[in-house]
Amino acid sequence: MNDIPKAERPNGLSVEQQVVEGIRVVAVRGEIDHDVKDVFRDALLPQNEAVPPSRIVLDLSEVTFMDSSGINVLVAAHRAVAGDGWLRIAGAQPSVLRVLLVVGIDEVISCHATVRQAMNPGS
Repeated sequence: MNDIPKAERPNGLSVEQQVVEGIRVVAVRGEIDHDVKDVFRDALLPQNEAVPPSRIVLDLSEVTFMDSSGINVLVAAHRAVAGDGWLRIAGAQPSVLRVLLVVGIDEVISCHATVRQAMNPGS
């Protein structure tokens, strides 16, 4: 397992990343809105990597709010990895999950109760 250092982000948003079994797991804490959309996007698809990650699990268990800015980032990240990989969402709190369901993200990006389930959806 490779660790990518934790980075404290503006406005209380924090991101912690690690690679587990070849899958990038991105754990986000705080609120995802217009003020932090670029930080959120860079966490999912770092610009400094020659080859972007192809399999990503996004742990939203500690995200308390997400607006349309976060939804737009999710759609862009999904499109970026869709050819060779996937993006899956794990652990969204009820308020965030409701937003994802209302806009239909769950029809495009699979949502799972836990990170482990998102990593191994067939098990």
